[in-house]
Amino acid sequence: MKISLFTDGLRDLSFESMLDWCAAHGIDAVEIGTGNFSPAPHCVFGALVESDSARAEFLGAIATRGLHLSALNCSGNLLDPDSERRERTQQIFRDSVRLAAQLRVTTVVTMSGCPGEPGGAARFPNWVTCTWQPEFQPLLEWQWREAVEPFWRETGQFAADHGINVALEMHPGQAAYNTRTLLRLRESGGEAVGANLDPSHLFWQGIDPLRVIAALGEAVFHVHAKDCWLDAEEMALNGGLETRTAAPRAWEHCIPGEGHDENFWRDFAAALSRAGYGGPLSIEYAGPSADTCDGIEKAAALLRRASKK
Repeated sequence: MKISLFTDGLRDLSFESMLDWCAAHGIDAVEIGTGNFSPAPHCVFGALVESDSARAEFLGAIATRGLHLSALNCSGNLLDPDSERRERTQQIFRDSVRLAAQLRVTTVVTMSGCPGEPGGAARFPNWVTCTWQPEFQPLLEWQWREAVEPFWRETGQFAADHGINVALEMHPGQAAYNTRTLLRLRESGGEAVGANLDPSHLFWQGIDPLRVIAALGEAVFHVHAKDCWLDAEEMALNGGLETRTAAPRAWEHCIPGEGHDENFWRDFAAALSRAGYGGPLSIEYAGPSADTCDGIEKAAALLRRASKK
């Protein structure tokens, strides 16, 4: 498998310097952020959307270094109950789909979105994860019936019309956060909607990424290679549901190999191959900013070994 890099990890480098670094360190492809949760450090998004020459220059800079563009990433809350945030997020997503088609890249990475509650005054997302209190179940069904499914029926068709696969990251805080919810959403969105398989968000939910790959099969459109370290003591005491933003919570995102050893990543690559996945392993760096370049190099080296047949 090819090794890609979600280049937000090198956000302190200019576009050209980032490409030079990737080419010099054995990275095969780049995944470029276009906005929303991504600060889009390597993409002058408006110019690319509007200008043929800007797109040609952008692709040329990538190609002349022996790299290719693996995906665009515009992860964000597409169903944000705040109307201004929602409109802005959806516009960036739609423009990213159009741009991907113009750039001849087939994958746009994003998230499924999380609505609020009925009524026009809601401003904050409401992520329902349990059956009780009694109000949670009708709220959850309202979210799916009135927000999630209608949006993805329309959006799945929009993506299909542009020849784009939308790879949704199964992320806590979003409507699709595990296998069941991803497949439910795909029933509405159709075959143009699938998964960005990021095991780091599955581990702390107690989900086995290898089982997920087997269950999703051809619906795995993209892969983020990111690990998660689990603190056994904290997991036993407080579990994985967590509102603390840092240690001593029960889990921390990290680079491949620091949470699960090389044997897991070998099994991970093999499971993807069995499922028919032919795309790259795209490193999403998670670690101290002072160690970014070293961490990406270590992750890439491990993933190359693990994905060798």
